[in-house]
Amino acid sequence: MSQQGQGRSVAAILTRRGRVFAARRGPGGAMGGKWEFPGGKVEPGEGDRAAVERELLEEFGARAKAGALVGEVDFLHRGRTRILAAYAAELEEGSPLVPTEHVELRWASLEELAKLDLADSDRRLLPHIARLAPARGDPD
Repeated sequence: MSQQGQGRSVAAILTRRGRVFAARRGPGGAMGGKWEFPGGKVEPGEGDRAAVERELLEEFGARAKAGALVGEVDFLHRGRTRILAAYAAELEEGSPLVPTEHVELRWASLEELAKLDLADSDRRLLPHIARLAPARGDPD
């Protein structure tokens, strides 16, 4: 099990036909209008993969299975260093992505992701995502 606790967040990396899923937050707050990969804070006593699956369910009503670690980055949040761990995730067949907190959803190529106004922590994940074979063109 990976590190847990207040200093750790997770992101789900969903890929489809060479594209990666991203969502744009609504206006307001420090992250208002920014694009991000689904995810959030790891709760006390919760593992990373369980957090990925919980966050996808909470934010999009989507059932998914978290898989391999894609990469980790550190970032500053309110003056504290946090870790963002990204995991490949696969939606259960027929599971919808219905936003509860986001105003726009997109399946984007790596080139398109690089042009989006991504949250800084999520932007730091791009080199890790670029190494994923599915992000360069999965068969379905």
